[in-house]
Amino acid sequence: MLQAPATEADSAQRLRDIALMCCTVTLFGALDTTAKYLTTVAGLPVTQVVWTRFLMHLPFALAAVGPAVFIEALRANRPGLQWLRSTFLFLTTAFNFAALLYLQLDQTVTIFFLGPLLIAALAGPLLGEWVGWRRFLAICTGFIGVLFVVRPGFGGVHWAILFSFGAVTTYALYNISTRYLAHHDTWRTTLVYSPLAGVLGMAPFALYNWQWPSDAFTWLLLLSLGFWGGLGHWLLILAHRNTPSPVLAPFVYFGLISVTALQYVVFGDVPSAWTLAGGLIIVGAGLYLIYRERQVKGTPEPIAPPK
Repeated sequence: MLQAPATEADSAQRLRDIALMCCTVTLFGALDTTAKYLTTVAGLPVTQVVWTRFLMHLPFALAAVGPAVFIEALRANRPGLQWLRSTFLFLTTAFNFAALLYLQLDQTVTIFFLGPLLIAALAGPLLGEWVGWRRFLAICTGFIGVLFVVRPGFGGVHWAILFSFGAVTTYALYNISTRYLAHHDTWRTTLVYSPLAGVLGMAPFALYNWQWPSDAFTWLLLLSLGFWGGLGHWLLILAHRNTPSPVLAPFVYFGLISVTALQYVVFGDVPSAWTLAGGLIIVGAGLYLIYRERQVKGTPEPIAPPK
């Protein structure tokens, strides 16, 4: 079936959504940078930083759906799966922030770029969306890229890389559950449930280990966690409302550029040649996977959020 050629207005919309996607990954990079500063420089407990990130996310969820809709949005058709998805997001953040205690930002982000490859690998057994041999080779190539970053046997990377692998695994499960829930609940319901597991699950640990920030700047950074995460998720939703995911997906890798810049400005860290080489392999495999998805399935029409 032939698709109508894109109009000038369509092209302008896609450019705006691509810009939103680049802003989204930059905001997520700022979130990681702030979390790393709070845990390694300011010395705040990871539990406190994780909990505050989700607690400050709630006002954005409230603003996105509106106060009148917020309570109604809690009535999910699949409440158990909504809580499970929220738990996956909570674990992703907890694992990632724990990894940032020991690793550079570029290392954690490079491992995180395995996400699209891992999602493709898990979509078969979990959703029945099996990949062909070309995409399977792309997934294997991406994992070879990880070996460049991890360098097993060379003693170059801290054991905390396991936290990064945990984060990317729960992130893949979070995305797969999001895809499944799109057929059962509205986007408002899914958005409202997103921070709940983190707010409720981490509260006892965060309050037990709570350390009062010593100055106004640290307070500002702690409160800004919800801004970076909440605004990032909101821009992500806006970008996907009118533009197909395959068009936006390659620009996720803009995050490696923004994170590398942020870690240099804030911490003075420069990525190693091994990390850069592994990152290029993973990005290349991910881009090929996106290309094959478009070749096999075609470029899908934008999917409007459920009413």
